[in-house]
Amino acid sequence: MSILSDKWIRQKSQDDGMIEPFVEAQRREGNISFGLSSYGYDARVADEFKIFTNVDSSVVDPKSFDPKNFVDRQTDVCIIPPNSFALARTVEYFRIPEDVLVICLGKSTYARCGIIVNVTPLEPGWEGHVTLEFSNTTPLPAKIYANEGACQFLFLKGNERCETSYKDRAGKYMGQRGVTLPKL
Repeated sequence: MSILSDKWIRQKSQDDGMIEPFVEAQRREGNISFGLSSYGYDARVADEFKIFTNVDSSVVDPKSFDPKNFVDRQTDVCIIPPNSFALARTVEYFRIPEDVLVICLGKSTYARCGIIVNVTPLEPGWEGHVTLEFSNTTPLPAKIYANEGACQFLFLKGNERCETSYKDRAGKYMGQRGVTLPKL
């Protein structure tokens, strides 16, 4: 398995729509950087957030998730309460080739503030907006800036196409749009 370069990411995005919208080069201009980097792509967080709340003292159950555990906000700046988290999504829509696995790492700017970004791997053949989890590990409220960099995706090419892709399995998160809650 090898990591794929900016040239490959650019070509697949321009020819096959692997990343839409695609930003050619890293952009900063007073923002948390986003766009194409040497061996990855820094995606932006959209302005749709689901902020965790425990107003009803409910239990978080991945097999029976209650959407009332979140408060929906559409905003340019999301405030995550101390020791809490929020769900969001990428601005970009991804279409992953069937011989590639994509892993995600958080941005150092957020990590240095105690804000962790968690994303499971993007499997071969998957497509959709990526649901992002921002965990505020601090005892203070934390800000997330919409339409700015949130995380970096690294593209790893397998030695061959997998036997069964995410698309072949008709995975439950295939083609997701918007912030997607847990499904069973």
